[in-house]
Amino acid sequence: LMTSDPYPFCQGPDPAPISPSFAVPHGTIDSHAHIFGPADRYPFSPKRGYTPPEASLDNYRALHRALGGIERAVLTQPSVYGTDNACMMDVLDRVGDAYRAIVAVEADVTDQELEALHERGARGVRVNLADKGGNPFESMRAVQEFTERLKHLGWHLEVLVHVDDFDDLRTTMNGMAVDVSFGHLGYMRTDRGLGHRGFREFLDLLRDGNCWVKLTGTYRITTSPQTPYDDVTPFAQALIEANEDRVVWGTDWPHPTFKGRMPNDGALLDQLANWAPDEALRRKILVDNAEALYGFDRVA
Repeated sequence: LMTSDPYPFCQGPDPAPISPSFAVPHGTIDSHAHIFGPADRYPFSPKRGYTPPEASLDNYRALHRALGGIERAVLTQPSVYGTDNACMMDVLDRVGDAYRAIVAVEADVTDQELEALHERGARGVRVNLADKGGNPFESMRAVQEFTERLKHLGWHLEVLVHVDDFDDLRTTMNGMAVDVSFGHLGYMRTDRGLGHRGFREFLDLLRDGNCWVKLTGTYRITTSPQTPYDDVTPFAQALIEANEDRVVWGTDWPHPTFKGRMPNDGALLDQLANWAPDEALRRKILVDNAEALYGFDRVA
């Protein structure tokens, strides 16, 4: 009997990123990316839902040079490593203060372990409620209680949820003891519509001021087969308009588990010029907001 591969291999990024049409400001921070491998040194979790291609620090830095000289980044723990943060934290040890990390931990992680991760550059905990193997907590109440332990570190909670498929989003997330960051513009497909109840509630949540949204992974919510993803523009603009001080940007490199036509990273960054035509607003999204959320030093 043939069964489907429990760990399907996913495609890699476009190897030739084009330069964006605008100059990225000095101090730009890529707030969402993953490093994978080498697999013999950093084995993947048997609970994973996919197998990524190797994505090295050298290749990631080459991407940043191609995008106009990005030097700062936030690595996010991918579900394929479960709660083993070794691959990502070893990268932080190599690059020093230019990178931060969002880790995944078990519910019984000790305060000493959290503090050791903080010393190495971790600034938040990710709870993936959308993909296999991503959530070690038994309930949202357990997550809320856990966030009390993050307050003294100045950390935040990062969630991957579909805002259109989450009951009591605003009450639940405002009930966390720390700020909450959402990936992929709230992770709702654009064909659900700007007026969707879940998206309206997400906009209200952003206005409340305790939550942040990452302008990442547009290809995960678009209905377009290739860039530019014009259908995403009104959603991105609505989020920026709701609270321009709580919006950050990221590449989502190397775009794991995406099954469609792989977009070029330069074309993805170009979308920001449409969403935020004003240079000062772009600087806020690319630099200032991310400095505040991830605890980077301010650049002049």
